[in-house]
Amino acid sequence: MVRDRDEAGRARSARPRDGLGRPLPYGETGVARQPEGVVRTPEESLTEAQRLLDAGRPFHAHEVLEDAWKSGPAAERELWRGLAQLAVGVTHAARGNPVGAGALLRRGAESIGPMAEAHPHGVDVPGLVAWAHELAERVGRFGEAPAAASIAPRLRG
Repeated sequence: MVRDRDEAGRARSARPRDGLGRPLPYGETGVARQPEGVVRTPEESLTEAQRLLDAGRPFHAHEVLEDAWKSGPAAERELWRGLAQLAVGVTHAARGNPVGAGALLRRGAESIGPMAEAHPHGVDVPGLVAWAHELAERVGRFGEAPAAASIAPRLRG
């Protein structure tokens, strides 16, 4: 079996993806993927993730936040992991998966909750925790999958 590989030889699907990260058939035009492994400052990571969330591309925002999680200091890993989980929760909601959305939104809120008083890098942790719990409750009641940009959070207050 032939597998797609990246430049480093790691297995990586070369299939194009839509704006919510779903694989499309080979040969179709997809949305450009976020480059992986980019080391950014916290400010750059938050700005880029917010831009992608506002553009309705939460899957891509999650990739930016995941890079920050993997490259940042150990003391901040839970912050970045939780923010990435919130972006994946929005992705699941916009894909019409309320169960997955609720689980990821709650998990993300739990990850960042302990930082509520610190406001690391200007992140509105209390606001995000409240938003995540409210959306997790609401997502199962949507008649159809909401547009990702319409439910995107504000990362900073």
